[in-house]
Amino acid sequence: MRRADSFIRGATILAIGVLLALAVSNTNLSGQNHLPVVAPAFQAGVMPAQGEIEIPGPTRSTFIASWPGVKGALGYLLDVSTSDSFTNYIDGYHDLDVGDATARVVTGLNRGTTYYYRVRAYGATGPSDYSVVMRITTEATTGLNINPTFDSSITGNPNAAAIEAMINRAISFHESLFSDPITIQIRFRYSTTGPDGTPLAGAIAQSLFVVYQIPWSTYIGALRADARTGNDGVANASLPGTALSPNIKPRSAGGRAVGLDTPPAMFANGTVGQGGPYDGIVTLNSSAAYQFTRPPSASNLDAQHSTEHEVDEVIGLGSHLGSNGNDLHPQDLFSWSSPGHRNLTSSGPRYFSINGGVVNIVNFNQNPNGDFGDWLSTACPQAHPYVQNAFICAGQYSDIAETSPEGIDLDVVGYDLVNASTPTPTPTPSATACSLLQERLDRLQRRKRRLQRLHRSNPRLKRRIQRLRLQLQHCH
Repeated sequence: MRRADSFIRGATILAIGVLLALAVSNTNLSGQNHLPVVAPAFQAGVMPAQGEIEIPGPTRSTFIASWPGVKGALGYLLDVSTSDSFTNYIDGYHDLDVGDATARVVTGLNRGTTYYYRVRAYGATGPSDYSVVMRITTEATTGLNINPTFDSSITGNPNAAAIEAMINRAISFHESLFSDPITIQIRFRYSTTGPDGTPLAGAIAQSLFVVYQIPWSTYIGALRADARTGNDGVANASLPGTALSPNIKPRSAGGRAVGLDTPPAMFANGTVGQGGPYDGIVTLNSSAAYQFTRPPSASNLDAQHSTEHEVDEVIGLGSHLGSNGNDLHPQDLFSWSSPGHRNLTSSGPRYFSINGGVVNIVNFNQNPNGDFGDWLSTACPQAHPYVQNAFICAGQYSDIAETSPEGIDLDVVGYDLVNASTPTPTPTPSATACSLLQERLDRLQRRKRRLQRLHRSNPRLKRRIQRLRLQLQHCH
């Protein structure tokens, strides 16, 4: 995804084998060190408004603690507990100094659990009394869990509350769509450099992720066995009968989505090794004209759109094109140039299809200045500003959805859409049926050659040949 000379590019980190690679108050805390005990702005269980910060609802593992600001406060101390009397504290959330922010995303939580939080403002002479206690319950449904970690480049930023809220909104889209009972660990940053200190240059965002090298038959077997939706049934029918590369390289999160043993392996500096706690790292370039609320103005970029884009890449989307080696990535299994004809190169037309190329869902980007795993982008303003477009336009945005190209793509590479239909198993043809199909195909191909010699064409004949070729894929 790119704006002017800015682009978003996923950097592939390879792991081979096991592993390689807060009471409205006029109190001036500088002279009077307390908050009023009764704080009518707090209503039990109700999140106070935060001006321009859009407070999303809780996810399965996070919620946003928020409170009205206190005049003269230098900062706030946050407590979070599963007890309304605070007899215990969530790890890392006892007198947590959040600076002068008036909201904080609380992460690493359990689904369907009620939590309580309170804050104390502090000034030059120390902390005030506690605010009233707020109560909130995390999302109870089972399904995909994306656990965010916020780098100091976010928590120390004056706009930390808005940035964290935006990221939580992005995460909530993915969690609401997919039912996979796995937890994905992503570190989020807001900086002009990558995790290792390298300048982002023209990039407006960057994703780093762990990739595993899995033998072809092992991955294809796991993908077929993971079929849960109607999309999966259609897509599996188009999988090749013979290997297109020795191995498949899924993301660590994508591997777990199909039941493989591909744990997180990335450290905070972007290196990969055993014990690395993250599946990937997403960095938004802090020098870009990002807006953290919607709708974005005509001159600003939508930060949530870019965040969803990068999350998609960390958890599964992307192509082998532009990376090292010839082993395919899962998305490459559904790359076509025409019905029945795959295109795994950066030349000529290439599009995403789940039924053997018959239906073109979206064209892939073939511009080397963008990711080859992204969608082909038109000039601004775009008629379809999809999340995964290779080039981004100011003032436009969209979200991943069940019927968006991104939602369908993640579904067929191993994730399970919540509301998609159940697949109909594709029967394996018998040897006799396969022979008959081959004989029929041979006859039609001979007829096609005769017509070609007469400089004639028959579109209906071509479609019949393409259907037979797809059917014969199940015979190998």
